Amino acid sequence: MLNSFPFLSPLHINAASSKLSSTATASTSSPINADALPQFKLTLTEKAKTVTSTSTSGTLCTLVTPSSSPSSPSPEIAGYPFGSHCDYVLDGLGNPVLLMNEDSQHTKFVEASEGQVSLFTQLGNEGGGNQEVSRVSLTGILTPFSGDEEDLDSLKMKYSLAHTYADRVMESPKFKFYRLRVESCYYVGGFGVGAKWVDVEEYGRCEPDILAKESQSICEKINEENEDDLLNVGIHLLSITSITLARLTGIDRLGMDLRVTYKGARSKEYTDEFRIGFRIPIMSTEDAKSETLKIFQEAWEKGEGVEWEVGEEEEEDYKLPVFKFASDALGKS
Repeated sequence: MLNSFPFLSPLHINAASSKLSSTATASTSSPINADALPQFKLTLTEKAKTVTSTSTSGTLCTLVTPSSSPSSPSPEIAGYPFGSHCDYVLDGLGNPVLLMNEDSQHTKFVEASEGQVSLFTQLGNEGGGNQEVSRVSLTGILTPFSGDEEDLDSLKMKYSLAHTYADRVMESPKFKFYRLRVESCYYVGGFGVGAKWVDVEEYGRCEPDILAKESQSICEKINEENEDDLLNVGIHLLSITSITLARLTGIDRLGMDLRVTYKGARSKEYTDEFRIGFRIPIMSTEDAKSETLKIFQEAWEKGEGVEWEVGEEEEEDYKLPVFKFASDALGKS
């Protein structure tokens, strides 16, 4: 867990340990073609599944459906979307499962309609604005469980582990499980940098990233304690000058995502997203620590004018996968 993730800044590593040849035949951080290296980045569908798997709550939007009840909303807003908080867990295909009170307004709207809803969820972000984080909108039909579903018992267990209050109300006749069968999935990677509708069948089949639960904490810790190292990466590995901010926005088994804000023409600020791939896939937070430190060290060494000596046959295998995957959609429109 995060307590076993103590980052050491390469800026404080003894420079004597990096006395390498300065007559290298190839740079270790030459940018390479992203399209040729799909193995160094998650698909957008995998990213979407990682968001919905990591989050356990969101905003459920139902359609306002007036009734004859005295507490019914005005007919003038019939058909309008109504947003409310909800908790959920995912079933085996990535469909959200909700535990809903029959007296809740959103439950009444679902029961009085054909169940058309959308669920918005996003990664937490204690260290920055909510516009920076990845988020997903799922749209589909929300229907109650009949009680004879094969996965009901396992979902009850999963729900009680994710939401501690559930044990107190789960067996109440007023509460019932509902399943949102996803018909569309919209993924947004961050503010102004990347968004796409993803394939629903692929979303159902794919697995969340192995670091899904730890990624947010890792990013927060690095952004807090390794600011100089992130700037070094932007300057020496991404070749960006006039950087005003560099933040790690994601880390997964295949690499890390860096959001860099810098000043361009007429001092206008731009924000671009970069991917730095790991040379080998990681399987744990300890692996993530090791590979991230290697990247920080490599940026520091390049800033010091030190390069590894690599033979021609090893050059392609040794290059660090570095590429831009999204440009500032606002500043460069």
